[in-house]
Amino acid sequence: MQIYKKILVAIDCSDVDEAIISHIALLARQNQAKVYLLHVVHAHSLDQERVLRLKAESRMKTYLKCLRDQGIETFSLLKKGEPEEEILAEIKKGDYDLAAMATHGHGFFGDMLFGSVSDALKHHIDIPLLLLRG
Repeated sequence: MQIYKKILVAIDCSDVDEAIISHIALLARQNQAKVYLLHVVHAHSLDQERVLRLKAESRMKTYLKCLRDQGIETFSLLKKGEPEEEILAEIKKGDYDLAAMATHGHGFFGDMLFGSVSDALKHHIDIPLLLLRG
């Protein structure tokens, strides 16, 4: 039985991504689901944006190859702006069955200081959200 057909995976191009990519690969294979990898470039200058975009494109290429080599139909989405806003907008327009992301595990005080994309998502989406500690 196919529970998930279209999975959105928000990645931040850090080492925590590997945990969610591995887990989603299993879920996608079991469900014959399509996977959409989304990264939001959050930069404060043009130079920073260029550097972060290049890093994101490189990581995205690696993740795409990893998933496609496992027979998973995979797509990449690269946006710029505020991560919470862009991820929420994509979820609303994309008709996804599941949203997933790895967390950094800052804890309560870290989340208060740094904000939390996962916290914003869990309060504003109406599809299942898979959070995996990276």
